[in-house]
Amino acid sequence: MKYLWYGFLGLFSLGFLGAVVAIGGFIYILNFYGQDLPDYSELRNYEPPIVTRLYAGDGRLMAEFAQERRVFVPIEFIPERMKQAFIAVEDKNFYTHSGVDLVAIARAGSKHIVNKFLGKNRRPQGASTITQQVAKNFFFSNEVDYERKIKEIILAYRMTKTMSKDHILELYLNQILLGGRAYGVAARC
Repeated sequence: MKYLWYGFLGLFSLGFLGAVVAIGGFIYILNFYGQDLPDYSELRNYEPPIVTRLYAGDGRLMAEFAQERRVFVPIEFIPERMKQAFIAVEDKNFYTHSGVDLVAIARAGSKHIVNKFLGKNRRPQGASTITQQVAKNFFFSNEVDYERKIKEIILAYRMTKTMSKDHILELYLNQILLGGRAYGVAARC
């Protein structure tokens, strides 16, 4: 019985030591990658490039000029159904998480590991929240790499702490590329 108790204490000590190392590693990663992140405070007063429209004297639209076709729409003028549709497809837990969906990340990570184990060379499954997509679209490239993903996660968490969810959703719905140089949900109308 005495040896069983010592074995239990040894396992507990190893488990505790492992937890301390894991937490220390996590804190180190957050500090290392969180140092040189972009300043997201400029997103509070976001003014995107929009379409310049030329009208005839009778009010007919003659031409549009823009690098990106975009019509900015404040969140209060975007139909509730449209907001809910994007949330349902892109990030069903948008209003409940802190910018990062840990369950989605775990699911995508385990699927990636299984695919690697089976020899399938597929693009990793997405686990980005709407907030992470805002961080990526405004500050990072589309390159698939772990360093960018870690920075995106840290930035998304910070953004959620300083911006309202509605403002983040407004940024997302006005920034996303919908094809044909059309950016934002109103550009296709």
